[in-house]
Formats: sequence, structure tokens, C-alpha cells
Amino acid sequence: MFQGLRWRLLLSYLTVMAAILSLFGTGVYVFVSRNLYYQLDKKLLTLAQAAAASFTPVKMKGPQYLNQVDAVPWRDIFNRDQQSLEWFDAKGQLLASRGALELDSRLRVGSQTQEETQKPRQVRTYTISVFKDGSTPNQPSLEGYIRASQSMEDIQIFQRQMLWGLGMGGVMGLGLVGLGGLWLTQKALEPIEQSFQQLKQFTADASHELRSPLMAIKASVDVMRNHPERIHPKDAKKLAAIASATDQMSHLSEDLLFLARNDSKISTPSREKITISLNKILKNLLELLEPFAQDKEVKIQSQWLATVSVVGDESQLSRLFCNLLENAIQYTPAKGKVDLILAKNNRFAIVSVKDTGIGIEREQLPFVFDRFWRADKARSRREGGTGLGLAIAQAIAQRHGGKITVTSQVGVGSCFQVRLPAV
Repeated sequence: MFQGLRWRLLLSYLTVMAAILSLFGTGVYVFVSRNLYYQLDKKLLTLAQAAAASFTPVKMKGPQYLNQVDAVPWRDIFNRDQQSLEWFDAKGQLLASRGALELDSRLRVGSQTQEETQKPRQVRTYTISVFKDGSTPNQPSLEGYIRASQSMEDIQIFQRQMLWGLGMGGVMGLGLVGLGGLWLTQKALEPIEQSFQQLKQFTADASHELRSPLMAIKASVDVMRNHPERIHPKDAKKLAAIASATDQMSHLSEDLLFLARNDSKISTPSREKITISLNKILKNLLELLEPFAQDKEVKIQSQWLATVSVVGDESQLSRLFCNLLENAIQYTPAKGKVDLILAKNNRFAIVSVKDTGIGIEREQLPFVFDRFWRADKARSRREGGTGLGLAIAQAIAQRHGGKITVTSQVGVGSCFQVRLPAV
């Protein structure tokens, strides 16, 4: 139980840490990328502003001006292989260009990302407007545009490297977090495990100590009831109530003691495990429970599809199937039926107990084998039960190397299936 809880806690811890690392990595990636684009935009703006001084000569003389002039203000900050400069008139017509990048003539003032026309790569551009003084003060007229561009290959390579580094770092960090989480979950569950062990020990001790006083009460009540002439008629019902309560307490203490011994792996005082015929056990149980089924007006049907033997404790296996059959009969309304089927599949004996009872809600099925748990409908139908029958049945099945599964539908019925290793 605690092993499964430990792994669930570790998984939850890793999920939370993975989400935190993902958010952190995403934040770092976005922040660095935005900063790179910001620096690139500043660089392109500076280049475009430096080229603005040559706009008028370029407009008047055309591209020949750039070929004739050796020294230009933007020469020292211009990379011909990765950048380009373009001059446009006020109508967006290209006047001249420098650089290896080829872009379309769509203009938008400010920064934007475009695809290069000849190569499948992205280019960052920054476009500025060039004005000249007009005839009216404070109303300059638009003369044209200058667009500075640069390939984004270096930035994209850096982004891929950053993604790889963040991913590898996140995986390594998650691994370290997992190692730390194992230690933390172990430390966190230690006091709970200790308390649980103490609780189980207390349950075992209390159940054992209750047996003696309960037997004394039961013996005293039996003696009194065996001599009715000494009992006042008004006290007969009180003695019957005391006897019923004593029997219920005795059953409860025996069930708790059995589960406590099973939890602590202490062998219960029973016969040695031998080869047993399941057919014989089930037939004996049918004969034993037939009067109970008749009182409930429930029909029991049996199908022996195989003759199967198992190695185990006959009393415990009888108790397992008795609990399942009693539950099926108890929770099946009058005129209903209970099917008991024995089959064999490969190396396993399969015993199915199927009823037409009230059924169990789907969301409640994972809890049916928990101790003291009963569905609300079951509580109202069976007042004398302790809620330990199915827990005991599961413990016996596991002790014999098998397991129990359940399927159910509300208003249709339930089917409990026991798988045990066959001889």
C-alpha cells in the first residue's frame, strides 16, 4: 500500500516540478529571444539612419552614385553577406540596393520578419521614412523609405542551441529532482508508516484481548438461556439482544485478528496447505447456504465447467467463497438468482459468483475491497455486516497467489471473479 502511495507522491512531485521547469525554460527562451530581436532591431535602425544621409544623392543619380562613392557613412557597420540596404521613393518604387539579400518590395515602417525570395530563410527588416522640409513649417513632406535587412540564421541557430540546452538541462534537473523526490517521499511517509504499523498492532492486540471477555459473556448468556425458569419473561428479549451483540462482536474481533495476522505475514492457525478440490468446496458451500437462499427467495444455479484442484488451506478458501456467496445472496432481491461458475483457463482456476442484485456504482468499484467500506445502498440493505467480508476474501486470494476482480452495473447485478493457480 505504502509502496504505491510512495510512487504516486513521487509522480505528483515530478509532474509539478516538470511544469515549473517547463514554465521556467519557456520564460528564459522567450526573454532571450525577445532581447536578441530587440538588439537586432536597434542595429538595423542604426544602419538605416546612417544610410539616410545618402538618400537624396541616390534619388537624383540612381544606383550609379553608390558605385562611384567609396566612402559612405554606413560602410563600417554594413555586412554585405548578411545584410542589405534598399532605398525606395515615396511610392514604394525601388531606387537602389546594396547587399546579398533579395526581398520583395512590400514595405511597412518599423520591424518585421520576411522570407527571402530566392532562399528559404527568414530575414529581419527595419524600415524608416525619410522626410524633407516642406514649404509650410512643421509639415515635412515624405521623400521615401530606407529598409535595412539582415539574415536571421545566426539567431535561429542560437535559438536551436538554447532549446537543446534548456531541454537537456531540464531532463537532467528532472532526474536530480526525481532522486531527491525519492528521498523526500521516503522521509515524509516514515512517520505515517510507523503510525500505521502501530495501529495494526493495536488492532491485533485489541482483537486478541477481546476474545476472552466476549467468550465469558457468551458462556454466561448461554447458561442463563439454558435455564429459562430462572429468567423473568421480561428479561428474555434483553438476553437475546445481548447474545446477538456478543456474536456480532465475536465475529468482528475474529475478522480483525485475521486481517492483522495477514498484514503482518503471521501464519494463521489453520491446517497445512494441501491439494484441495474446488468442486468439493463449492458443493459443500451450496448445501450450507441453500437454506439461507431459500429464506431470501433467491435461486442458486451452479455450473461445473471443469474439475479443478488447487494447493491451499481448505478452511480459508471456504471462507473466501462463503463471503462472496453470502454477499451475492444478501444483496439480491427476492425472485433473483445467483450463478456460481467454476472453469479453468490455462493454469488458473476461475470461480465466478454472479448475481442479479442491486449492483455497485462504477466510481465506487475501486473501493469495494477496502476495509469497513460499503456502498450507501448496501448499508441500508444489510445492517448486520461489518464491511470486512470482501477485504478478507481478497486477503485469502492473495495469500494463495490469486486475485479477485469485480464488474458491476447498478440495477443489473455484480460479478466477482476469483483466479487461483490450479494444480
